[in-house]
Amino acid sequence: MSYTHLSIIERSKLEILHEQGKSSRAIAKELGRHPSTICRELKRTASSKYRAQQAQQAYHERRKASVSTGKWSIALATSLEQKLHKTWSPEQIMARFRMDGLPVVSFKTIYRWIYNGRLMRGLLQVLRHKGKRRKPTETRGRFSIGKPIAQRPSEVRSRETFGHWELDTMVSSRGKSKGCVATLIERKTRLYTAILMPDRTALSMEIALGVAISQYPKGTFLTATADRGKEFACYASVEATHELDVYFADPYSSWQRGSNENANGLLREFFPKGVDLAGVEDDDLALSLDLINNRPRKCLGWRTAHESFSEELSHLA
Repeated sequence: MSYTHLSIIERSKLEILHEQGKSSRAIAKELGRHPSTICRELKRTASSKYRAQQAQQAYHERRKASVSTGKWSIALATSLEQKLHKTWSPEQIMARFRMDGLPVVSFKTIYRWIYNGRLMRGLLQVLRHKGKRRKPTETRGRFSIGKPIAQRPSEVRSRETFGHWELDTMVSSRGKSKGCVATLIERKTRLYTAILMPDRTALSMEIALGVAISQYPKGTFLTATADRGKEFACYASVEATHELDVYFADPYSSWQRGSNENANGLLREFFPKGVDLAGVEDDDLALSLDLINNRPRKCLGWRTAHESFSEELSHLA
């Protein structure tokens, strides 16, 4: 039988029986309680006479004092909101705070505080959505030459070595604009970068890749894995110019470039489908990439992509 506190009715009966001079054991038998429960209840009374109303009021005061104040504080709320504004998820916040030795609450508590309006004034838009929607069938141009992914070295797939990238293109709404973005992600460190392009042509992609590769020291780009979109028809020129091996994923196998597909989904949170990418400014794109690359990542042991990438670059130097 589960334990329950004495009710006001039981306390009233206890008061009457106690005034009649009955023992604690006799009162307990009458109320169907353990004798120690009655003894403790009577000992809490300062005077010799037990009063049910006063005992009930004292019980409510004790109950109020026994409730934990929890970990909520203005300082903690401010710190959490700063990370939420940086597009960190509650799980990322919790894990990084634990790594840095800061006061931490569970990510479920952070979600609950948001839903209750204690954080971000209850604005659920700060939470990022998971999952991906079904995509329409690919109808854009493709080509069938180049090295297939089956020829790619095994260490690339296992993410054991640095310098292996995945490539893709993120486009505006179909038929509305030619503006698009060349996206690149390093497989080991998950560093994600993107270059704006005026159109989805092989020439624009070659220029964009050249810009991206020139930003990093030699040895940063060893291989690249792309789909067979027509914009990657420039692969031969890229291989010759930058000493880079380009491999192509199998048709309808986006999971072979899973890191890039996932990162494109993160970038879509800033530039949803329907946004004309031709009107996006370089500063806006750079800010979005900075937020993505400075989130702690579970797959990196809650380090950020920027931290992991910087460490690998230091080894090159």
